[in-house]
Amino acid sequence: MDASSAFQDTLPLSSDALLGQLDDWGFSYRLHSHIPLRTVEDAKGVEKEFLVPGENTLRIKNLYLRDKKKRNYLVTLEQSREIDLKALGAKLGIGNLSFGSADRLFQNLGIRPGAVSPLAMINGVEHNVRFFMDNAANQADVINMHPLVNDRTVAMSRIDLMAFFDRIGCDVIWLP
Repeated sequence: MDASSAFQDTLPLSSDALLGQLDDWGFSYRLHSHIPLRTVEDAKGVEKEFLVPGENTLRIKNLYLRDKKKRNYLVTLEQSREIDLKALGAKLGIGNLSFGSADRLFQNLGIRPGAVSPLAMINGVEHNVRFFMDNAANQADVINMHPLVNDRTVAMSRIDLMAFFDRIGCDVIWLP
């Protein structure tokens, strides 16, 4: 199975159900459908279709990480930001970090590789996943992210995204 919406019914929470929940909670977003995106390079190939002139849009990359104590982390960064996992672990005071497995990703965030997204914290909060977000998000009007599948992108205002985190009880830890 891949991370596209064709297999969303195999997820603990489908993309359609997430979008319905966002609607029920009154959050605004623009939904874009596209080919499955697996990398930042893939995203760069289609993102021109989503960008609105004059709108400060944050394009992101997401890392699902674990430490030696088997604690789980979701780290969301501006897509062009360089990352050194050893330095990040030291900076956060959590030791050595490594990428989590596909099985752990599914177990803790309810998604598959290629669909990692801040919106997956709707599942992550109940599994004690800690969420770190690039401080660049505070400067953005809109943040583009996957709604649990990798062939859709949601463009959501920063204000609505922060309200979403409040709604699900997700603490955001800001990365300078």
